Formats: sequence, C-alpha cells, structure tokens
Amino acid sequence: MSTAHPTAIITGGTGGMGLATARLMGQDHRIVLADLDRTRLDDAVGELAVAGVEAVGVVCDITDKASVERLFQHAESEGSHVRAVVHAAGISPHMGTAERIARINATGTVNIARVFLARAADGDALVNVASTAGHSIPKLLVPLRAFRHAEDRPGDFEKAIVRRARVVGRRLQPGLAYAISKNFVHWYSRFLAAEFGERGARVVSVSPGSFDTEMGRLEENHGAGELVKSAAIKRFGRPEEVAAVLAFCASEAPGYLTGTDILVDGGTKAGRECARFQRRAQ
Repeated sequence: MSTAHPTAIITGGTGGMGLATARLMGQDHRIVLADLDRTRLDDAVGELAVAGVEAVGVVCDITDKASVERLFQHAESEGSHVRAVVHAAGISPHMGTAERIARINATGTVNIARVFLARAADGDALVNVASTAGHSIPKLLVPLRAFRHAEDRPGDFEKAIVRRARVVGRRLQPGLAYAISKNFVHWYSRFLAAEFGERGARVVSVSPGSFDTEMGRLEENHGAGELVKSAAIKRFGRPEEVAAVLAFCASEAPGYLTGTDILVDGGTKAGRECARFQRRAQ
C-alpha cells in the first residue's frame, strides 16, 4: 500500500456520514476505517476501492483505550503519519441504554482524543461528531462537575450521566443521556483545544441535525423527525452535506479553527429560537 499521502482515521466510518467523509478525504489521505463489525468494514473498504479511494478497515472498540491504541498503531504501521481523525462513532437513543450511550458516546470520545493527542503534531486535526441534541439540553441538566472527571474517573463520570438522565421517565432516559453525552463532546472539544494547540494541532466538534443515515432513520418518527418540523430547510440532510463540513474541518485549510462547535442542522436551532421569540411577542 502506498504511503504517499498522510493517514486519516475515521471511526464509525462504515456508513452514513463517516463513509461519505471517507470518500472526500480519500482524495488526499490514506483512509483507515474503524468499526466493531468486520463485515461492515470489508464492505465499506470495497465500496471505497470502487470509488478509487485507498482504505483499510480495523476492528476497534472505542470504549477500550487499549483497542484504540492498537487502532492508531495499525494506522501507523505503513509508516504514514495520522494527520487527521474524524470521530463519527456513536449510538443514538434507540440503540442502547443510558449506560451504554454514556460509555460509547462520552468515554469513547475521551479515548480517541487522548490517544491521538499523544502523537499529534503541527497541522493535525481531530473532528468530533456531536449532535444538535447537545445544544438543546437545559444547563441545569448538564453534570458539568462530572465532566471534569471524564479522564481520571471514567466510571464515576458515566454514572453521573446516567443519574442525571434518571430525572425523566425510563422511556426518555436514553434520549436525555444522549443529549448529555453530546453536550459533553462540545465541552470536551473546547477543553482540549489548548493542549492540541501546544502541539500545533486543532480540535473541533461538528453537530449534525437530522440526517438521512441509518442511525438518523431510527429517529425518523421521534427526535430527528420532530426537529425537521422546526428547521429552516424542511428535509433531512444528505450524508454528503455534513461530510463536506467534516472533511473541511479535518483538512489543513481552516488552520485557525479550533475549540468550537459547528452546527449543521438545516436551521433547526434558528427556527426554534425564532418560534420562541414570536410566541413571546404575541
């Protein structure tokens, strides 16, 4: 395999926005896809090959820091530097319990970030995929104090998210845990900016709204579908539309962009704020 290009790791890269991002970044990066499912990895690598994109697939459990370390070592084994990471792996409220959501979406993000930071260099970039849900949660429900222990006490950190999610009924707990976990991704991306900056590297989060992906369709009649009703653009987004933002953020072009979240929600937040303003004005 050629090592003419630097390497980009894309977690959750076997479908939806991850795979769409791989197609774009594969034009000037060697792509390493990470997923738990070997069959999905093989299918995605084959699909990218048809599109002329050089890629390999690595089975990785992002909740296990040792597994994440092996992912990066495998990515570096061809002698190519890992210049960019797009961390798109995660689960939605319909894919697990509050406990599982906290472990995958929150602790998984910590593991990816810390392993990458240990070898980050000038011009490198980490892009964490968050969600518009992280913007909609009231500050009162955010366990900010627990966020500060995400690195040194991950078990306590996850339990704090689950406890906070229990303020609502059992049926709604996964949804609230999801929103908290994505709010954490916003916070953690800001928190890490200075450390990445010391290495000349960047970290940002990107918050998609309602997108036509396998995960997004699980929420079609619930969260994501409801959000479209408030959006300025009243349709689900296409994977390639958010992939364009992810690939740009991970490229070297926006060299002064770090420590912030980019909302790609079709104007959902703007629509909701406008509706609230109009109700108050009546």
